[in-house]
Amino acid sequence: MKKKQKYRLEAEASTRALSTPRIIRPGCRTVQVYVEGYEDVAFWRCILDDYETDTLRFEISVPPRADLAKGKKVILGMVPESSPDLLLCIDSDFDYLFDGATEQSRLIRESPYVFHTYAYATENYLCYPPSLHTVCVKATKNDAEIFDFERFMSEYSQAIYPLFLWYAFSALRHSELTFTLIDFKSSVKLNYLDLENNGENTLEWLRRQVDKRLSHLSGANESWIREISAFAATLQDKGVRPDNVYLFMQGHTLMDNVVIVLLHAVCERLKQMTNEKISASSQRGVVLRNELSNYNNTIRNVREILLDNENYKDCFLYRKLQQDFEQYLAGLGIPRQKREGR
Repeated sequence: MKKKQKYRLEAEASTRALSTPRIIRPGCRTVQVYVEGYEDVAFWRCILDDYETDTLRFEISVPPRADLAKGKKVILGMVPESSPDLLLCIDSDFDYLFDGATEQSRLIRESPYVFHTYAYATENYLCYPPSLHTVCVKATKNDAEIFDFERFMSEYSQAIYPLFLWYAFSALRHSELTFTLIDFKSSVKLNYLDLENNGENTLEWLRRQVDKRLSHLSGANESWIREISAFAATLQDKGVRPDNVYLFMQGHTLMDNVVIVLLHAVCERLKQMTNEKISASSQRGVVLRNELSNYNNTIRNVREILLDNENYKDCFLYRKLQQDFEQYLAGLGIPRQKREGR
């Protein structure tokens, strides 16, 4: 089959799939919601669930394009089409923090039917520190608190805060080559977690890496130092503090190079503790082997549980997102009291 014919047939098949008839509910207004990718559907469903009623529903999907193109640029290209019945939902990246200082951040700020995460991305919510103990419990079925995720992530954030400022400022100045994402990632990632003293040895190692990188950046870009100090003050107005950088750093770096490392180390220890407890029982032989087998069969993949995490709704940035949807719904003439108790 010739290439052109093959691509034409694939495009036609894609178009047919995208035009599959939807269920029409009499008297129910359906609002179409487009998101960046398939992995984002669950997050936006989580928030929009709170606002559906018998007369209002949201249908969330990736853009219905024959070429299957997705991503933030594709979504922002649809801004002229957006309306009360067509919402666009995206990751903020740095656009919330830049607050109109760039063309893209202005577009997002001035488009009433574009909703953004405020946190860098949906992954930052999934990795919300107060929820991570529960993620471990679901994975290991062991509720022992052997690690303080909130304390560690606060100290982790304080350690990387100066580098975060340099990277964000580089992005704002369109000078990413000064401090690339790869450089930032390699400087803030965790290669291991020493559980002793709530990870203090790991944090000390991280602080040394950060200091080395800061020394190099400051020496090579002395003219930026004062500007970055002023930039930090503007970020503070947006809620960025030294102890909560985990909400504003690149989401995949946070998840893959920090939080997953923590979760794996903690979960391995919790599983070991449970197996040791079972093995220390008075049972022996087949009964003991069956008990160990039964327990280990209940263990779940921690990454999969993290991806399904919804315990981030008390985050102050999530509340800002809720307020945006409240304002949107008020514009539709739907008071809050009519949506409660769905």
